[in-house]
Amino acid sequence: MSIKISKNTFAMSNPPSIAYFASIAGKKEGDGPLGHIFDKVEEDSHFGQDTWEKAESEMQKMTVELAMQKGNLTPDDIDFMFAGDLLNQCTGTTYGLRDLNIPILIVYGACSTMAETLLLSAVMTDNNLGGNIVAVTSSHFCTAERQFRLPLSYGGQRTPTSQWTCTASGAAIVTPKAEPPYIRGVTIGKIVDLGITDANNMGAAMAPAAAYTIKTFLTDTKTSPSDYDCIVTGDLGYVGSELLYELLEKENIDIRSKHMDCGKMMFHREKQDVHAGGSGCGCSASILCGHFLPLVREGDIKNMLFIATGALMSTTSSQQGESIPGIAHLIHISYEC
Repeated sequence: MSIKISKNTFAMSNPPSIAYFASIAGKKEGDGPLGHIFDKVEEDSHFGQDTWEKAESEMQKMTVELAMQKGNLTPDDIDFMFAGDLLNQCTGTTYGLRDLNIPILIVYGACSTMAETLLLSAVMTDNNLGGNIVAVTSSHFCTAERQFRLPLSYGGQRTPTSQWTCTASGAAIVTPKAEPPYIRGVTIGKIVDLGITDANNMGAAMAPAAAYTIKTFLTDTKTSPSDYDCIVTGDLGYVGSELLYELLEKENIDIRSKHMDCGKMMFHREKQDVHAGGSGCGCSASILCGHFLPLVREGDIKNMLFIATGALMSTTSSQQGESIPGIAHLIHISYEC
């Protein structure tokens, strides 16, 4: 049974393994500095489909199937899935995974979805409620931009604080199998809203939630940043990362030497003209599954914190001038259990 440390932090009594994982990315992501870490870089942004939305569904399905192939698993071997995406009613997930005929719980945490799905998978496994559980999410530049901002054909000018939604997907299969990477603990985030209304400044909207969750975990576990090889945030980008440092330093927490942000890692900032960095559910999911989890498996990373961050806005709320609430969930991933 999971051990409740506080209201929102839990330690795993029998740390589950992230036994198999896969990542797929689009061409622009493949041209970035991490292009070599993805299992597959798809040159066709349509993924062989006739709409952008079908393309994202196909990408997510391909990523789940690839993770299963690595474990020689079939859909019958999967107990259930936690999955989600950025689209209205999570249609990318619904249409992508329906033919697998696997029981599924669809979640929406915006760009925090990978941490949320892993958190739920770990807790269920630690409490003997699952054997093979898939945690998966995705994002696609064209589907997200069309839904949340401007028609792609409009050609509007992007602001310096804007981030580039990644075309990417990551899938992980959580099991009781005793091999690294292990999930040692989790912290459930809370909604934090400091009144940011600019839909082109996601980093500023999400940084306060990341600061809250990191501080909560460190306080609850009586640990410090020096206890971890790296502290990885989802997609705060360049703007949000600096705000995160400032917020935590006010609490006498300095993570600068340990911090890495997937939104800063995905692209060549100037060469690829992505302004404040990458974003989207698939940003942190694909980098976690393609880059960090293999390093933990090999023991090159012994202890890491993964904090995926989400901006809980909708097209309607933004048009009505509402602020953008943020949320961040944390996963403690370790080489040892």
